[in-house]
Amino acid sequence: MAVLPRAVTPLRWDGRRLHALDQTRLPHEEVWLELEGAQDTADAIRRLAVRGAPNIGIAAAYGLAMEVSGRPGLGPLEDAADLLRGARPTAVNLAWAVDRVREAALASSPATLAAAARAEAQRIQAAEDAASDAIARHGAEVLAGARRVLTHCNAGALACGGRGTALAVVLALAEQEPDLEVLVCETRPLLQGARLTAWELGRVGVAHQLLVDGAAAGLMRRGEVDAVVVGCDRVAANGDVANKVGTYAHALAARAAGIPFVVAGPTSTIDPAIDDGDGIEVEERDADEVAELLGTPVAPEGTRVRNPAFDVTPAELVTALVTERGVAAPPARASVAALLDA
Repeated sequence: MAVLPRAVTPLRWDGRRLHALDQTRLPHEEVWLELEGAQDTADAIRRLAVRGAPNIGIAAAYGLAMEVSGRPGLGPLEDAADLLRGARPTAVNLAWAVDRVREAALASSPATLAAAARAEAQRIQAAEDAASDAIARHGAEVLAGARRVLTHCNAGALACGGRGTALAVVLALAEQEPDLEVLVCETRPLLQGARLTAWELGRVGVAHQLLVDGAAAGLMRRGEVDAVVVGCDRVAANGDVANKVGTYAHALAARAAGIPFVVAGPTSTIDPAIDDGDGIEVEERDADEVAELLGTPVAPEGTRVRNPAFDVTPAELVTALVTERGVAAPPARASVAALLDA
């Protein structure tokens, strides 16, 4: 069985600075940012140069560590933590990672505060890389036999540790099933599927076709999709899932077509403090992301816009929640809690 490579390592820590692949420039340019502290890291997260729930957590962890290395002390630590937590509201990994680094720093002595913060950031990255490998194994078992798999947005190496979450599952399947084909939804409004997922699959040589988001339901109804697998930005205690806007529609179509709808993500994405999906804050982003397409206006000037970046898929539409600790199938309050206790 051939082992497919990792498409890219988008976050590289050199011991002092974080080097981040600017995802707003892909697929046409590979431009690397050199991040040095909390402010530039928060800016990169906010403008989606760094994106994907696990990776914004990793980046924010390093952002806080770099800030306290340059400005050691409790005041800078708290200010930087608040700044980074507020960079984006929906993905729980962001606050989770920042809080872990903050707590590690607070538990150390003043002389070792910066070193403790750096070490915790490195542990977070290593854990997310390991989680990706386990998610891939579990997910490939859940979807064994699928030959035509549809995915939405980008949940690969660009978004997560290792080879990703949903895309890591796809790659593990491709290693077992050489004739696997991936249907990639373009993912409006920012085309993360077209720009990023297609780029990753092309780099590792997995067969794929790109389609507009609105084509997915019709292909499912016609029997041209065996399964849907997506990532997640936050999972509520009851198993409701927040992911890139458009995911809910795919879940409804998959249920109508009678095919599996699988969500893949690390347990760091589960938020037991949120009872159900109604409690998840859905980020509303800038109108230009909808009124323009890659900088070109596509709507009349002055058109009012709604731009929710995510939607929530109820747990009852999810066939399985795949994590590094195992699978909740179906996800529900008890099965999700069991993953956190594993």
